[in-house]
Amino acid sequence: MEQFLLPPSLQPNPSAYKDRIRWTRCIAELEGRLSPKFRHQNSHLLLNSYSQTGTFAHISDDGEANCRTTLDSYTNSELRTYFGPSQGVKAVEFDAKGIYVASVTKSGCLSVHDFETLYCTIHGPSSSTAKCKGTGKPLVHISTSMALNAVKWNPSNQDEVACASRQRDKIFLFDISYVSAEPIEVLEIGRSRFSDIQEGFSDIVFLSEDKSRLLASSLNGGIYMWDRRVSTTHCLEQFTKSSSECQFNSLELDRENRVVFGAGRNGVIYAWDLRGGRSSFAFQSPNEVPVLTSLKVSSMLEKIKDLKEQSNIVSREIHSIKFDPSCPHQLAFHLDDGWSGVINVNDLSVTHVHCPPPNWLDGIITCTIIRRPAWLPTFSVYAVSSSSKAIYLLDFYPDKTSPSHINFNDEIETISRGKRRLLQNKLISLSEDVICCAVHPFNGTIVAGTEESSLMVVSQTGTGGKDGE
Repeated sequence: MEQFLLPPSLQPNPSAYKDRIRWTRCIAELEGRLSPKFRHQNSHLLLNSYSQTGTFAHISDDGEANCRTTLDSYTNSELRTYFGPSQGVKAVEFDAKGIYVASVTKSGCLSVHDFETLYCTIHGPSSSTAKCKGTGKPLVHISTSMALNAVKWNPSNQDEVACASRQRDKIFLFDISYVSAEPIEVLEIGRSRFSDIQEGFSDIVFLSEDKSRLLASSLNGGIYMWDRRVSTTHCLEQFTKSSSECQFNSLELDRENRVVFGAGRNGVIYAWDLRGGRSSFAFQSPNEVPVLTSLKVSSMLEKIKDLKEQSNIVSREIHSIKFDPSCPHQLAFHLDDGWSGVINVNDLSVTHVHCPPPNWLDGIITCTIIRRPAWLPTFSVYAVSSSSKAIYLLDFYPDKTSPSHINFNDEIETISRGKRRLLQNKLISLSEDVICCAVHPFNGTIVAGTEESSLMVVSQTGTGGKDGE
């Protein structure tokens, strides 16, 4: 039988054969669904498709004489340069269905636009191929006598918008179904057990389970809750032990409406359990909730060995916190030096960090403008404004394959066919400086508010994005 055997020199080498790589696209088509891993591997196609497609200047529907934002735009440019920005869109918010988009300016204007009108102005048959720049006349325009800093839609009543001001200790609710400069309801702070100093509010959140309860973060270091069925004064208050040193900038609720998170100028994120907190406090005052936990972001960043070796980590002011709609355990944060990251609330650890070039490279010593990023509805992509007329699209996918993950290794992370990964953060150049962002809940279109008080649309057309740093 040995005469029928091949000599050793002619026998095939087993190591020369490789396993056939599975065609992931075919698997997705056969299964009829796209797995999260497959979508993440192809998310670079989405990020590369974003570019600035339109800019809409601020305009009122009742004449320029009654619009404080328009009047402020005529302020002497030299005075604005000396005293800093005196205006700008401070907050933008889509309603739950993506039909309307509300925005507020520091000059005191509340505007509500029809998103379809803005979109068709850009992509309709009458639009040109160049970047569209129009007026974008709003459906509702209300000019107030106070600087507005936050706006939120009532998820249970899409005709109702709540606004907050850092200069007033009240929450103003407007009904956009009929145009009126007067709010339909004003919520106030009643007698407080912790603080006699009444300051303005920085952010608002509604409880999605009903249309009567909402929370607001105060600059006096407290978080207040109102039940509008009972009274126009607050029914619950939450304070930290060092409330005099903490001024909250951002407020966020988890998906179950059980835990509220507040972040402020001292670089600490506080959490309260609205169900009552720790058992040792169960039979104390019913109108106060103790702190469940506190997270100092700088201390958490120091635990990342590679980051600590390369950077001088100091405590920084937190501008914004936001939960990922596609991954509810990811809480994103944005600092005043431009750094962004993600905290896993399940194990209270930092999993992602993005450190852009320092602001002083753009001639900015300190950033005094509160910037508000936003999540895309899918893919775990975080849209963050840059100080250099641009927006970062950060890949914060909850896995070490994300280029922003703390355990990401650029040398060994490859795609299934052996090619180098194409997944990178994207930097989109814009024509104006952006302060805040809002993302359409379904199609992912970004509407950004600028320092020039205009609304900018960044949509999925063209290939204007480039690799971020």
